[in-house]
Order: sequence, then C-alpha cells, then structure tokens
Amino acid sequence: MATRRSCSHTLFILLPLLLAMVPESTQLQSSQTWSLLKIQQLLNYPPVLSTWRNHTDFCYGGDYKTPSAFVECYGDSVTQLHIIGPGGAPPPPLPKTFSIDAFFTTLSRLPDLRVLTLTGLGLWSPLPAKVSRLAALEIVNVSGNYLYGELPEGLSRLQNLQTLIADDNLLSGELPPWLGKLPSLAVLSLRNNSLRGALPESVADMASLRSLTLACNNLSGEVPDLSALKSLQVVDLANNSLGPAFPRLGRKVASVVLAGNRFGDGLPAGELASFYLLEHLDVSRNRFVGPFPPALLALPSIEYLSIAGNRLTGLLAGNMSCGENLRFVDLSSNLLTGSLPSCLLTKAAGAGNGKNGGDDSKLVLAAAANCLAPAAGDTTQHPSTFCQNQALAVGIVPDQAHGKKHGGKVALVAGIVAGAIAGAVLVGVGVFLAVRKVTIQRAKARPPRRLVEHASSAYPSQFFADARYISQTVKLGALGIPAYRSFSLVELEAATNNFEVSCLMGQDAHGQMYRGTLSNGTPVTIRSLRVKRSQTSQSFNRHIEMISKLRHRHLVSALGHCFEYNLDDSTVTQLYLVFEYVQNGNLRSRISQGTEGRKLPWVQRIQTAIGVAKGIQFLHGGIMPGLFGNNLKITNILLDQNLVAKIGSYNIPILAETAAKSEGGSKHASDRVPNADKMDIYDFGVILLEVVSGRPITSIYEVEIMKEQLQSAVTSEGPSRRRSFVDQSVSKACSDESLRTVMEICLRCLAKEAAQRPSVEDVLWNLQFAAQVQDDWRGDSRSSEESPLSPSQIPRESVRQVRDDA
Repeated sequence: MATRRSCSHTLFILLPLLLAMVPESTQLQSSQTWSLLKIQQLLNYPPVLSTWRNHTDFCYGGDYKTPSAFVECYGDSVTQLHIIGPGGAPPPPLPKTFSIDAFFTTLSRLPDLRVLTLTGLGLWSPLPAKVSRLAALEIVNVSGNYLYGELPEGLSRLQNLQTLIADDNLLSGELPPWLGKLPSLAVLSLRNNSLRGALPESVADMASLRSLTLACNNLSGEVPDLSALKSLQVVDLANNSLGPAFPRLGRKVASVVLAGNRFGDGLPAGELASFYLLEHLDVSRNRFVGPFPPALLALPSIEYLSIAGNRLTGLLAGNMSCGENLRFVDLSSNLLTGSLPSCLLTKAAGAGNGKNGGDDSKLVLAAAANCLAPAAGDTTQHPSTFCQNQALAVGIVPDQAHGKKHGGKVALVAGIVAGAIAGAVLVGVGVFLAVRKVTIQRAKARPPRRLVEHASSAYPSQFFADARYISQTVKLGALGIPAYRSFSLVELEAATNNFEVSCLMGQDAHGQMYRGTLSNGTPVTIRSLRVKRSQTSQSFNRHIEMISKLRHRHLVSALGHCFEYNLDDSTVTQLYLVFEYVQNGNLRSRISQGTEGRKLPWVQRIQTAIGVAKGIQFLHGGIMPGLFGNNLKITNILLDQNLVAKIGSYNIPILAETAAKSEGGSKHASDRVPNADKMDIYDFGVILLEVVSGRPITSIYEVEIMKEQLQSAVTSEGPSRRRSFVDQSVSKACSDESLRTVMEICLRCLAKEAAQRPSVEDVLWNLQFAAQVQDDWRGDSRSSEESPLSPSQIPRESVRQVRDDA
C-alpha cells in the first residue's frame, strides 16, 4: 500500500529536502537519539530500520540512510523523519502490544519535527489527540496503515500543517468541520478509507487548498461551493455517493475526477468551457443526462477526457474541433449519435487500435455502446432507435438535427403532447365528477397527509441507472472482471443459446438461474427475475444503483443488467442480472468434504476466512445503504481458480423486497434493525467453526454441541485439547497461538447475545494477527534475533488488555 502515493504527494513531501540547510556538523542531542531508537523498538524493529544502531550518527552519518528510512536535521535537532515500509503486499498489522499512544509520546520528544512520513508500517489504532503536541509539523504522510476511527481534533491545532496524507487506511466517521481552521493546508488526501456523510461547508474556507483527494470512501450529499478556492488545482472525489449537482469549482483547476458517484442532470457546459487549464476530466459512471458539450474536446489544455457510462445525448459531427494535447478520450456507453470527429479518428489511427506504442502524440479512443455511425467491422454500436428510446426513457428528446428540421420536430412533439394532455384533462374531469362525492367524504374522515410523504427519490426518472460501483483497486488490486454495464436481450439470448434448458442451473420463487458464455468468452451467471407491474421506475433505479455497487474481490460480483419490455405499453416485464461465474467449487468441498490432497492447509484456511470477513465488511459498510442478514453459509462461499473466497449469495435488495411483498411485510435493505450486522457475524462464526474443525455442520443443534467443545479447547492450558479439536489434516501444521486466536474469535462470533459478538473489524484484526503469528511460526518472517518481542511471545494477558482497550 505504501507504493500507491501519487507523484504530486511525493513532490510535496520531498520539497522540504531541497530547502533543508545544515549550518554545521553538530552532534544530535542524546535525548533525540534515544527517541529515534525508541521509535525503532515501538515499531517492532522493522527491516527498513536494520541499519539503526546505538552509535548511529542520524544527522550527518549518511552511511545508515536508505531510500526507505532516513532522518534530516537542522543543527542538533531532528526536522524530518521518513520511514517507508516495503512495497508490494499490504504489511501485516503490528503486534497487539503496539501502543500508538506511546509512539506519539516518543515522537513529541522531537520538538522541531516538521516532516513526518510513516507509510506501510502496519500502524493500527485511532490517531491519538496528542498528535497536537507535534506543533511544528508541516507535512504528514501516514498512508498504507491500519489507522481507524475519526480524525482527532488535535490536528486542528497544527497551525503550520501544509500537507496531510492518510490514504489506504480504515478511517471512518464524517469529515470534521474544523478542517477550515487549518489556514496553511494545501494538500488533503484521504483516499480509500471508510469516511461517510457529507463534505463540511468549512472545506470552502480552506483558502490555501491546492489538492483535495477523497476518492474511494462513502461520502454522500452535495459538494460545497469551491469556486472561491483560487489555488485549487486537483479535485479527486471518485467512487463515493456524491451528487446530484455538478460541483462549482474555480477556473484554475487542472484535474477533476468525479467518476463513480451520483452526479446527475446535465453537464454545465458554460462552466466547463471556462476551465482553460483543465488537463484531466473524468465524469464516468454517473447519471449525467442531456447534451454532451462538444467544447470539452477542444479545451486548450485537455489531455484526458472520460464521460463513459452516463446517458449523455448529442449529435457528433466529423468537423468538430479537438484539443492538440488530447491523449485519451472515452465516450463509451452513452446515447451519442452521428459520427466521430475526424480529428479524433486521425489521432487514434496511429495509436495501434488503442495501444499507445510509446508515442505521446497518439490518442487512445473508446466510443463503444453508443449509436454512432459504425466503422467497417465495428459491431459495438447500437441502432439509432435504441438511443432514441433510451433518451425518451430518461425524459430527454435527443437532438437529431439542427435548424428548421429540429424546430419542426419540436413543434410536432409539442402538438402531440398538447393533444394528449387535452384528452387526459377531459377524461380526468369526467372521472373527478363521478367520484367526487365519495372522495370528499373519505377526506373528511381522515387527517390531511403532508405532501412530503410522497416526495419522489432524488434519483433521475430513468430505467437504466448505469455503471456505478465502489472501486477497491487501490487497496485490493484490480478485480479482474469486466466493467458493469447494461446488456441487451440479444446478448443474453446468445450467451445461453436462447435460454436453453441445458443452461438452467436452478430456479426458485423469484425466477431462474442460467449459466452462459458472452461473445468474448467470459463465463457468466444470469439470474432471470419476474417483474410485477406494480413496481415503479424509481424502484428500478434504486435497485440497479445498489446492484451496480456489488463488486468486490470477495463477492461474486455483478457485471450488469438487462430489462425486457412489453411492446404494447413499454413496461418492464423481466429483469436479468448478470454475475461473474465462479467455477472451482464451494468452501465445504475443500474443508469438511474435501479428499486428501484437496483440503486447504491451515494458512490458506485463515486467508479464506479473512476474505469472507472482508466481503462481509464491504456488504455492511462499503455500500450505502449496507446489506445485512445475508444468510451466509459455507456452501455459498465459492472459490475461484486462485482459491480466492467469494460470497456467492447475499441479500440483493430486489429479492428482499419481492419476498417482503409476498409476505406482506417490509424487508427493504435500509430497514435496518438493531444489531443487524451481528446476524452475519454469527453465520460467519458457524462457517469458521467448520473451517477449524473440518466437520460438516448441518444443524443449530450441532453448532451448540461443537461450541461447548470449542469453549473447552480454548480454555485448556495445554495445546493438546486444541489440537484434538482442529481438523487432523492440518493440526500439525498450525501454531498453537494462531489456532488459539482463531478459536477465540470464532467463540465470540457464536455468542448467544448479539451485542456480545465482535464487529467485523475486530474479526478481521484477529484473523490477520493469526495469519501473522502463523507466518512467524513457520519462519517466513523476520528472525527472533531481530525483534526482542515476536508476536508468538506476547503474553496472553497483554493481548486481552490491548483488545479491551481497542
């Protein structure tokens, strides 16, 4: 995770290095040398600090410095401290004996510290309020750790703070309003955390702000007016739930990334045309409708433009202008008609069909799934009637021509609409007079209802809420599955050989499940759902919006959807949901029903459990609203070709609502009951119990019996009782500390009272700790000589105390 910082962040961190001046070679204060060595100890002697010794001259020695760990001084005092963990896989969290409070107490003994970099080190715990003691801090980077909780108000007292970067952590809560009290803050980056709620209005008061990066969180609501921030150059708010209004920004912005949000209505053509310094614009995977502003292609500085996955209309023409600096343009999955501008085609012609080939002057161009005039051999465009129908479905009449023809068509449409309205009025008057007596009596018999009770949702009235999902690529790596999109019925019929019986995988009260293969060879699972006429277009928007978010490394992810219409009245009669197909069996086939040689070893069992827990964490908090009560079973945990665990069945909102209607109740996903998340924790505990014991569990009676055996094994002083409980195929290959940790968290998950069960974050922490201990036991981590206190030597009392404190 530590390697995921952007180049702009690195520039702000390294800039003070160029300005550092050393007046003379003075020995570092002994107290500060002690503090640095204490920091090394508190970090559990990481390999990147292996050159630090008692006799090290930290300020002017030079020989101890590496690109990943070094100190800068002014006089006899430390001014910069940089410790950067190894790249590649995320680091394991520090042992449970780690105290972030003691860590920052030690840091505060470096009173002149101005630049602090602590990335990818496994730091965990909330940031403490005593961070305010580091009064001289100007630049802070704590990315790639496991910091959680809210940002402490103590940060607001760092009046010299210019850069705050905390990407790739577990920070939660709302952005605090005191951010506006940091007068010098120029860079704020909190990418890939779990922040929620609206952006505070005080963000608009951050006069020095130059870069605002809040991508990949759970933020929602309108973006404050940022047009007064004259220094703002970079805005990255991708993959949240912000919207619907396009944010107001200053004219000097150079990069604007709003992909994967809920921005809607039309693009502000006039405002965007004034962004003469804009180089990078990404508004893909939103809900934008209305005409596409051609001026975007001709902005003087534009290099990257993506509007993919919206419902933008417009007639493109070959003679449109393009900016000289364009390198990437993605217009795909919109409702554009006409033909691509010749300037785009000319630039793209030398790009080797989208491959850059090392020539910076070439253009990567994507325009599939529109209604454009297709080039020779291009089968990715829809017929023009498709875009017309889709535009009408979202309440837009697409531009088909200009001048008099356009005016004539508008007049014709207006006449038809007027006639329809007149007819409807006459019918309405007759009906009104016929039932007036009955309705007025009923109105007197009941209290008046407020109009707000029937207010429509904030979503646009459209059938296709397209391509919006929570991206986890920064922290979890690429999903390796196609982008979410809307499918045509023709595509699905071809994938299933016209829904042939041999492709049928099963059926239930909601519909059928088919296996299919797309034209590009991708295997998929297609779920066919019958739609009731009583459902409204707003309910479809809400469902598709939720389904499009169900994309995660540890879920069987949604790939798209398709609506089948009634040709007589254009109502929706059938909904098809397309998911990835996972073909390596379920978890039980590799645990309790696995044959010798196919059973998962202990290390892989822990990793599988971690994967399932991460999937649950995403279902609960990675989407808004969260999905709870997912009826998790070990047979629904599927394994892909790399043995990555994926939750294959979860509480899809449209299924829950259909069930609620048939039962006469309300089971909407947002109707969350107290401790609803703990139902999934209990189910996870049952799965974990089978993973540990290797015995199939088929009833709640078996759970209770095995729970008593588990309790006895956990409390046993010696390891023999625990090893007799665990699956004998792995009993000799797991450390007692690792086994005990997994057993303890399993027992807590199975607590009778829901409130006593752990949070999913607590579960994850314990499983990751168990994996770390197991690695140390196998000798895959650092040797005991390097670290005076390895995790396997942590006293049980200390572990319990730290857990309670957390």
